[in-house]
Amino acid sequence: MAARRVGVSSWHRVLSLSGRCGRCSSTNTALGKTVENSEDAREEIVLPRRKTWDKLAVLQTLASTVKRDPTAAHYMFQDDPYLMPRNSATARLFSLSKESGRNAAKYIIKEFPHFFDKILAEPNIPSLMPEICTPQIEGVNEEALKERINLRMVKVSVDLFDQLLQAGTPVSLETTNSLLDLLCFYGDGESTQEKESKEKEDLEESEVNASEQETPKRPPQRGLHPSASRWRENNNAERIFKIMPERNAHSYCTMIRGMVKHGASAKAYDMYTELLNDRHKADVHTFNALIAAVPFLKDRFLERWELIKMFLNHMAQQEVQPNVRTFNAVLKTLRRCGGVGRSMAVPVIKEMEALEIADLAPSSIISEVLDDVEKRSFTPQDPDDARFFISAMQVCCDLKDIKLAYRLNKAMEKGDNWKFLDMDRLNSYWSRFFSLLCMMEQIDVVLKWYKEMSPSLFYPSPKNILDLLQALDAANHLEVIPSVWEDMKQLGFSKRRDLLEELLSLMSRDQHPEEIQLAFAKCAEDIKTVHEQSGKDQAPVEWTGSALGSVTVVFSRAGRIQDAWSMMERFQQINRIPTELVMDEFLNCAKQTNSPDEAIKLVKLAASLGLPSSQKLQSRIEKEFELSEDQKKALESIQSDSDSSDDSDRD
Repeated sequence: MAARRVGVSSWHRVLSLSGRCGRCSSTNTALGKTVENSEDAREEIVLPRRKTWDKLAVLQTLASTVKRDPTAAHYMFQDDPYLMPRNSATARLFSLSKESGRNAAKYIIKEFPHFFDKILAEPNIPSLMPEICTPQIEGVNEEALKERINLRMVKVSVDLFDQLLQAGTPVSLETTNSLLDLLCFYGDGESTQEKESKEKEDLEESEVNASEQETPKRPPQRGLHPSASRWRENNNAERIFKIMPERNAHSYCTMIRGMVKHGASAKAYDMYTELLNDRHKADVHTFNALIAAVPFLKDRFLERWELIKMFLNHMAQQEVQPNVRTFNAVLKTLRRCGGVGRSMAVPVIKEMEALEIADLAPSSIISEVLDDVEKRSFTPQDPDDARFFISAMQVCCDLKDIKLAYRLNKAMEKGDNWKFLDMDRLNSYWSRFFSLLCMMEQIDVVLKWYKEMSPSLFYPSPKNILDLLQALDAANHLEVIPSVWEDMKQLGFSKRRDLLEELLSLMSRDQHPEEIQLAFAKCAEDIKTVHEQSGKDQAPVEWTGSALGSVTVVFSRAGRIQDAWSMMERFQQINRIPTELVMDEFLNCAKQTNSPDEAIKLVKLAASLGLPSSQKLQSRIEKEFELSEDQKKALESIQSDSDSSDDSDRD
């Protein structure tokens, strides 16, 4: 359009120029020739073809300019700052609470539609408006029956169908098949809306009876409908199917799929035999259901495989094209066929590849599967497709193959493949990937992934933190421990005893530079506070001998003699005995800080606990410390008291 405007304006300028030249002088032929030459020399402008853009093109373009913030939580939690989760448990709880809120809003709209009858939206978007859940067509006719079937009113639809038959009104085959679809889907039970209304009536009735009787009846428990979950004998679906004057392939296929879904596999197989006798053909969904029911029809593994082959041959004879759910059903059934299934799994997958059917079933040939998966973007075609990336990452962890995990992660990030992972699966996937990184990758790479992944992609589990601590230990990068401790507090793992023991053992094992030791001492102080604090709903963490010793060593190496002595006193309070390493480190700290009084207290503590190392400690103090006369007397009195106690024990 812009190019067209440019061409028109140029043409007008040429015309005005030629007009002015004509009016100015008729003898100026040179200028006229110039104008004619310019008109001839003007290039032709070719307008580009119109391109049709997607409705989301602008949003997709804007989204491509924004990168993920590794320090921010998942986008679903950013609307409410009070719903910012700290760990995977709270993330799952908050995501479920948001979904529960949506379901509650839908329930209110469906239960009270008369409160939402005013449409104030401009423009009006029908898909965002409340659904009409009450019948609008009155009377006993086929149109009313269709409406109630679309509203999934099972009991009302069956009653109206019976009324039509009693009145002698014929019902078309298409409408009868729709009613069969409804009955087979719900197993001749009630739809979700009817269940909720019936449960509400039962609950109100039970409350009335409870007020009238001395022994109240127990209200029915929600969701317990065993009759609705199983296929009942001579139910409404079977009754309507038998009285149908005409049946087509859709009628048989609906009955077969309903029977398989609700546990009547033997009846489904008999119904399939009737379908063949009436010379009808089954569709691909019916064959998928029959293949999934094979383990319930045959007991022996070889018989199961023969029955699977029979169904597949029937599909070929009836010219039914298999889909991905067909082969998924075959593979699931082969998992329950023992050695026969293991031997036939690979040929089935090869057949899928020959038919160009993409399956997302992880197996031992995961590398070959990734060769095809990492080239394309997939859309879910089977309910089990959502488990592919998690199962495949678990296979990578079992094989300890980090290169294969990188390939899988690249395939997951390609196109819209990330949509296979919801909040729970996303956290599980990245948790397994991070554990494999800690096991197989260099520490710099591990820390880089850790900063990029947490908390925007996943919340580390206690096992992930333990794997990270072990990776830091293996790479001798213990200076990162203080930042890991801050993450532990943020994640709510500050009272996990296994993590605390591992953290303290790493900080107290070796001597480090002064700066690192001071940072370790701050961590030890936080851990001490965790053990001492207690609230109404919080039980204090009990001290263990190893934890006390580790905290004492960390305080001693940082020169915090008073904090170290407060920890030494706790050994006697909880009836624990400090190790020689703990007492030596405390004595070294007392020497560095020139605190002979604390050193004498240590000897007194060792003597009161009856430790044989008390004499060794006393000799060290006499050699390494400059003691006053009072301190020497105090040290000698400790020795005399210990000797007298030894003599009394001998007597």
